[in-house]
This record gives sequence, structure tokens and C-alpha cells, in this order.
Amino acid sequence: MSESETITEPQDASGGRRGRRGRGGGREGNARRGGPAIRQYPWQTITNPDKPTEPVDAEAVEKIHDTAMRILEEVGIEFLNPEAAEILRQHGADVDGETVRMGRDMVMEKIALAPSQFTLTPRNLDRKITIGGNHLVFGNVSSPPNCSDLDRGRRTGTREDYRNFMKLTQYFNCIHFAGGYPVEPMDLHPSIRHLECLYDKLTITDKVVHAYSLGKERVEDVMEMTRIAGGLTHEEFEATPRMYTNINSTSPLKHDFPMLDGMMRLARRGQPTIVTPFTLAGAMAPVTMVGAVTQSLAEALIAIVLIQCIRPGCPAAIGTFTSNVDMKTGAPAFGTPDYVRATQITGQMARYYGLPMRSSGVCAANVPDGQSMWEYMNSMWAVITSGTNVVYHAAGWLEGGLCASYEKFVMDCEVLQQFQAYLNPVEVNDETLAFDAVKEVGSNGHFFGIQHTQDRYETAFYNPFLSDWNNYENFEERGSVWTHDRANKMYKQILEEFEAPALDPAIDEELREFVDKRIEEGGAPTDF
Repeated sequence: MSESETITEPQDASGGRRGRRGRGGGREGNARRGGPAIRQYPWQTITNPDKPTEPVDAEAVEKIHDTAMRILEEVGIEFLNPEAAEILRQHGADVDGETVRMGRDMVMEKIALAPSQFTLTPRNLDRKITIGGNHLVFGNVSSPPNCSDLDRGRRTGTREDYRNFMKLTQYFNCIHFAGGYPVEPMDLHPSIRHLECLYDKLTITDKVVHAYSLGKERVEDVMEMTRIAGGLTHEEFEATPRMYTNINSTSPLKHDFPMLDGMMRLARRGQPTIVTPFTLAGAMAPVTMVGAVTQSLAEALIAIVLIQCIRPGCPAAIGTFTSNVDMKTGAPAFGTPDYVRATQITGQMARYYGLPMRSSGVCAANVPDGQSMWEYMNSMWAVITSGTNVVYHAAGWLEGGLCASYEKFVMDCEVLQQFQAYLNPVEVNDETLAFDAVKEVGSNGHFFGIQHTQDRYETAFYNPFLSDWNNYENFEERGSVWTHDRANKMYKQILEEFEAPALDPAIDEELREFVDKRIEEGGAPTDF
């Protein structure tokens, strides 16, 4: 399917290429015993045809840029990784202990080397995604230690929960990539967690995967497992982006050792990094949103400079996680009007620097209720209006990222599919203008029965899989089932019907052997 092709009709199949049945192989998405759990759009890439919102004018953009450059020139960023600081020094930065400063000419020269658009190609070539331009991709919730559902309540994440959320990630076609762990499997020891989790991810899904930058062993293991899963030589793996990492600065004005180490390891092999400062206005950044955005830009740009020093032209993206805190309690707030504006301004600046941008589908709510959805919708409108390219945490996020919700994952996917429909290009021609239909009906008839309607009624409008459009009497007659209850039933049906995508048995065996060998060797060290 081409990137510009528009899908207007939901289908039962989850889409994608089918291959030979391997370990756990079968149809992608859902089995069809008794009918699918939902009718969803087939797999498709998305482009955003709308012009981005630009809250500040050109003069303000230059002021933000100038201030970000002054932070790098006069204040500097602490680099807790001596190797990273030394690389920057060799390329012209001023290094004083752990503090790195650099001139704006160096910044602009280096970031100009990063591509404004790139692709990520997973083991299923039909799941390739484009990052940048007006392309838009969604990923699952990542990294919460807890999960919840209506039946069992809130609890610590397990490997079973992790695998279940990966099944939802694979099943929903509106989820384009498998980001970090959708819930931390706390019953797996940290030394081997990355090995078992990536094995699960690469066998349960065939979408683009992510590596945590938490020590050299984890990053190197994930790159090797991604290479094996794709059936690639080392040269083929390094020839084009196959996976990615996301790093966060330690705001204010600091980059830590392991994240820089992981980023550098990926850069040497041509794999991209999304650099996302975690700047909460009033806590780790200035209380003004423009000030917080400006600090965030300085923290992100210097890391992207480092990537280009290591491998000129290596893909990178700038991420925004700028929001505010509740000034009464200090708790992070997400999906706020301030968050929306900060995301839009960061979008302006990302385009100024010619870099792809990541933002997030987030909320502060503790349960999948009305608050969770209005904050999430604010976040998603920030995505659409800012020109975001990569959306982290697009399904399942609760509690400011401390909990992954089964019900909210399904609820969020309903919203994501609605945004896919919203972003379909508007066609203006004789058929859509419908002058002849208006003339036929005149002022005394209706449009239900005319041929123009009959030819189009099945695909004319978005058809939801979760929303209930019945009137109150029908709603009451059917048991007055609230949205989160419908989502609860739906996620359980999806898991019951799920079959993993096909994987060559030889590749699966090689993956398992690698994991077992690394576990026997002790995995990744956890004592420092």
C-alpha cells in the first residue's frame, strides 16, 4: 500500500503480509472464530495533510533559537559520560570538567547533517514506517511499572501482562511500532529482562522495535536480536535503520552515562535515537512554558550534535515531553492547555531545525474515566496541530505513566482510528459536491433513498468499534454498559483470539539460542 493511499472502509483482517507458519505462527492480528473482536482499518501509514499551528511568529522563533544557543554557549550542559564529552571536544566544543559548551555555528553545522526524514524497517517489510515530513506513526504505552483492569485492579506488572499488551500492540493496526515495555515485567530479573522481553516482542509482533539505553549489554543484545529476527547480515543491519532508542536528558541541563552510551552505540551502527528532554515547567525547567521549551531544545540539540559527530547523517529526532506541574502538589500534569502549546511551539522549532519530532498521548488521570479521555484528546490534538511525526504512549497510558490500562488501551485505539479517518484527504469533485443529488431531492424530499446515498452509505462515515451510538432506550435495554466495560470485554476477546505473526522456525530457533546463551552468561550487570 502506498503511503498516500486512503482507506475508507474498516475491514476484519488486521492487514500485513502473511508468511510461513513458524513457532506460534498463524494469521496476523486475530483469528476469526465466531467473528473478529472488532472491525478495524487494515494496516496503513498515515500522513497529516493539515498545516501545523504556529503559536509564535517568526521573530519569536528567532528569539527562542537565540536563547537556546546562549544556553549552550554560556551555561552549558553536563555530560556524565567522559567519552561523549571527549568526542564533542575533538569536534570543537569547550569541555570544562563535565560541562560542555559549544558555539551556535557548531550546533547548526552538525544538526544540518541529520536527515529530515528516514524509514524504519522491521522484520516484516510491509510494516516499514517513515519518520519525518508529514508522516505520523503511533506507538504503545511504554515503561509503567504497574498495570490495571476492571477485574483485577491495579497491580505490579508481570511477564504475562507484558505479553498481553504486546498482543494488543500487534493486533491493533493503528499502532505502528512497538515502543518500550508496555508494562515492566517485574517477575523477570533485571539482568535478563531485556532478553526475554525482546524475544517476546520479536515473536509476538512484527513491527518496529525499541531498545532501552540502559547499559551496553542491553543495547548490544537488542541490536543483535533485531538483526537475527530480520534474517540480516551485519552489513544489511547497518545499511538502514531497523530499530531505534529513545533517551531522556536529566533535566535541568544534564545527560547521564548509560543513555549517552546506548545512543552512541546505536549511532555507530546507523540506528536512530529520539532525544526527549523531560522538562516539567516549574520543577526541572522554568515556570514559563516558552522558557521550558527553550531549555528542552538546548538539551536535545546538543545530543543530536553528538550523534552527527559520531556518524554524520545518522537519523535522529527531537522529542518533547514539556508539560507543567501542579504548583500545589508538585505532581506532573499532562494533557493540559499548557502542554498543548508547548508541543506546538516545539513543533515550530523542530521544523526550524529540520528535524522529525516526537510527542506523546498522555494524561494524569488515575482511571480510564472522562478525565483520562479529555486529557488524552488534548494530547492528541497537540500531536495533530504541532506536526508531530512519532507519538509515544499513544495507547494505554494512565497515572502520568505509572500504570498501563487494558481498557484504556482499547479506548485510545478507538480515538487513534478516528484520527486516521479525520486525516483522510478531503476530495472535492462533482460526485462529492453532489449538486445533482441536491437538485434531485429539492426542498420537499430526503436523501436516504436516492441512488447517490445508496452507493455510498456503507463507507460514507467513520464507523466506530467501541463507541455506542444507540439512543438511551436501546442503551438501557442492552444493559447500560459503560465504555470502559465494553473495552474490558473487547480486550479479553482480542487476547483469546490472538495468533502471533509468522516467523521462520530457523530464525526463531536462532533467537532462542541467543537468548539462552546470554542468560547463561549472566545477561546484563545490575550491581554498580
